[in-house]
Amino acid sequence: MRISTANAYDLSVDVLAKRQIDLARVQEQLSTTKRVNRASDDPAAAARAERALAAEMRVDANQRAVDASANAMTLTESAMGDANDLLQQARDALVKAGNASFSDAERKGIADELAGLRKQLLAVANRTDGAGTYLFGGQGSDQPPFVDAAGGVEYRGTSGEVQAVSGETLPLTVDGENAWMRARSGNGVFETVAVTSGGTAWVDSGRVTNPALVTGSTYSIQFDVTAGVTTYSILQDGNPTAVAGAPFKPGQTIEIDGIAANITGSPATGDTFELRPSEADQSMFDVIDRAIADLNTPMRTAAQIAQSNSSNIRALDGSMSQLAASRSKVGETLNRIDSVTGRLEDSRLASQTERAAAEGLDMVKAISEFQNKQTGYDAALKSYAMVQKLSLFNYVS
Repeated sequence: MRISTANAYDLSVDVLAKRQIDLARVQEQLSTTKRVNRASDDPAAAARAERALAAEMRVDANQRAVDASANAMTLTESAMGDANDLLQQARDALVKAGNASFSDAERKGIADELAGLRKQLLAVANRTDGAGTYLFGGQGSDQPPFVDAAGGVEYRGTSGEVQAVSGETLPLTVDGENAWMRARSGNGVFETVAVTSGGTAWVDSGRVTNPALVTGSTYSIQFDVTAGVTTYSILQDGNPTAVAGAPFKPGQTIEIDGIAANITGSPATGDTFELRPSEADQSMFDVIDRAIADLNTPMRTAAQIAQSNSSNIRALDGSMSQLAASRSKVGETLNRIDSVTGRLEDSRLASQTERAAAEGLDMVKAISEFQNKQTGYDAALKSYAMVQKLSLFNYVS
């Protein structure tokens, strides 16, 4: 069979071009360290790699949300720690104010100290995350959520929490109203109040003696002093009970329906003390405001000082407990964030492994293939060069 010079030339060019394409493909794989650089290289593997990449991008988006929550909760936990320190200072000041030997001027000095602590507390309550979001703004507020109004500090945020946009329930803010304004009054079950007190008596914060007997009623303890004999009667929600005209001794503990309170001093006729169900509506700012007002009131009796101091310390303890409970939840969130971050890292690694398996390159195999392709290309190039030299005129003498 005779092959013309032109045909031999075309065949050599085709072989050379194919060898060059094969060599370029392997060179690209080596330079990118990827076996699949485009869908046409391996459609099935390319689809696997695309799915793995999409999963990895979802993990990255979730991690950004988790990081945002971690930053906000870290700042919030720090703010709550600062608030607790300020409240502890306020409590110490109130304990000091209970000193019976203090003058009105000395108590006014303590009131001024409390006013300074209150100002610092308000600043902590209105802290931001550094990007303009208020940590205690609840579901969102572009203005400080706590406002010092004429009647005291008001919460003008929106109750609730803003959640990070992720597959996990992780907050970016904390419900400031719940943390700062919703402590339970009294001892958490009931609170004691001196309704009228003309004698030297005052009532402590009380305690629960039998939870099973607690009714949730309001009890009024009314005193009467006749011929030097002090007696008391108890009303339940305004109605008489079996306790009527019972004898009283100073310092006596009065117990009814699973709750008890100790009344110190000597009551006068008409003195009334109430045991009311606790309510979750106590603002720590109101507690401090009430303490400041009490300390600024001159000419109080020892009983009045003891009563207000006991009530204010108990109320402050309630606010500290509520703040501690909210802080504990923030701590739980931070622990959950650590767990979520670990799971996301596992998911990212799985996606990266799947993607590498789909499009990854075996370097040893690729280098060997490159060397083979290089040899084939060199041979094709030499063949092409030889064909170029072939001509009938080479044989004509």
